[in-house]
Amino acid sequence: MLRRIAAIALMLAAGAAQAAPAFRLPEVDYIRVLKSARQMQLYSNGQLVHVIDHIQLGDAPVGPKHFQGDERTPEGRYSIDYGNPNSSYHLSLHISYPSASDVAFANAQGRSPGGLIFIHGQPNDYAGRVPGDWTDGCIAVADAEIEALWEAVPDGATIDILP
Repeated sequence: MLRRIAAIALMLAAGAAQAAPAFRLPEVDYIRVLKSARQMQLYSNGQLVHVIDHIQLGDAPVGPKHFQGDERTPEGRYSIDYGNPNSSYHLSLHISYPSASDVAFANAQGRSPGGLIFIHGQPNDYAGRVPGDWTDGCIAVADAEIEALWEAVPDGATIDILP
């Protein structure tokens, strides 16, 4: 709710009218991402309420993210901890990567685990949808899908990202 209020305030301050998302979802408290299936499953109170197909991942989509710059999408249990209405992409929801175990693994290898992993829309300066896997490790969806997620996914929602 606070994310929506902040986004509305930013849009009003900029003189923009807020458009309603193309479709609406109930509050989503759990997200399951199936990387190999390129699918995001959205749950509310234990019930599957919507499936987003054709999600896009990092340039190196197989395997978990371990290090900054490896262009992999993380695998594991995380949470959505904040939204960014001023993203370089059409809205974005931050995933709480890296976890303590992700940091420990990377540090043991003398590397950084990276960060700034989001679910986001398409690039702001791009018309349509970028083809294939193209992110640096984020999960990209269509702009209409991120608009619906933006409205439905509260901070603190759990996200499991599976191979």
